[in-house]
Amino acid sequence: MFHAPSAWFLLLLLLVPLLVWRMLASRRRAAILFSSTAWFAQVTPSWKQRLRWLPGALRVAAIVLLIVALARPQEGRKQTIVDSEGIAIEMVVDRSGSMQAMDFEVDGQPVDRLTAVKDVAGKFITGGDRLEGRTSDLVGLVTFAGHADGVAPPTLDHPYLIDELDRTQIALDRSEDGTAIGDAIGLAVEKLTSLGQDEQRKIKSKVAILLTDGENNAGDLDPVQAAELASAMGVKIYTIGVGTQGRAPVPVVDRFTGRRQLQWARVNIDETTLKKVAAATGGQYFRATDTASLEAIYKEIDQLEKSRVEARHYTDYRELAIEPVYAGAMTLPPVVLVAFLLLSAQLVLSHTWFRQIPA
Repeated sequence: MFHAPSAWFLLLLLLVPLLVWRMLASRRRAAILFSSTAWFAQVTPSWKQRLRWLPGALRVAAIVLLIVALARPQEGRKQTIVDSEGIAIEMVVDRSGSMQAMDFEVDGQPVDRLTAVKDVAGKFITGGDRLEGRTSDLVGLVTFAGHADGVAPPTLDHPYLIDELDRTQIALDRSEDGTAIGDAIGLAVEKLTSLGQDEQRKIKSKVAILLTDGENNAGDLDPVQAAELASAMGVKIYTIGVGTQGRAPVPVVDRFTGRRQLQWARVNIDETTLKKVAAATGGQYFRATDTASLEAIYKEIDQLEKSRVEARHYTDYRELAIEPVYAGAMTLPPVVLVAFLLLSAQLVLSHTWFRQIPA
């Protein structure tokens, strides 16, 4: 490409054919007058005669290159600098025994609640279906049953986070079962507020997404008190009540046959507390009764909590008229230098081997 204000110099190339015609016309004029040149037609031309066009060709090539140099040929190298303000998100996932309820579907197959959560939450993090993914955001994971576990701190290593989420299992042991919602919120707040100074400067907001299908019956911290702590620390909490209300099919093992079978069991979601938790922090409460509604909830949260990504584009131009030209593995001299080399060669040849007697 050429520098726009200088590109008009390329119009001078239209004069080159006229220059060539003028040079050829001058060569056809006789330098020494003879009565007849028929005898010279039988003489075999020497190498000098065969190459007598070379000085003129060098001159024309040099003029063309100088015109091109005046038009300022350029090579642009684009650079993009991305300035982003992400969001620190803590996924707080219930893994209590009631998450065994088989009232969700994935790809048309009935699955337990935790499996559906893994599928949709994974898409929320990395992108998929209608979810864009959180590529610029720090995402962490807290799971809870009878007690809360900080599985992964807020990180940009999303593949690692997805692996940890996939390894999360339902608490089937009665000794670890329960629903410690308050403790889980407190741990999520601790993880979000203990980020490094560099990470804090790049964080636009801190968010916890709490997903549970039960009511707080374990742990030391009351959920509403934990939410008030979160609000004081600048953490917004979105709460999701997952599963059907009242009764849900739960797999149980028959003591006599050892086979697993579905049995209807009573389940209860403390929606009142979840609404209070969300309201105390400026968040929202959502209700998910199937996989489609769960995806819609995560999509809505995705739209509510958007990262700011600003890309600035720069173009660094190289002036090919005065800088080397790179053609693959070869490095060619600048256009101006080539033009002067051609002119120098033309002058040397014109005053030595191809010197002409003046007319």
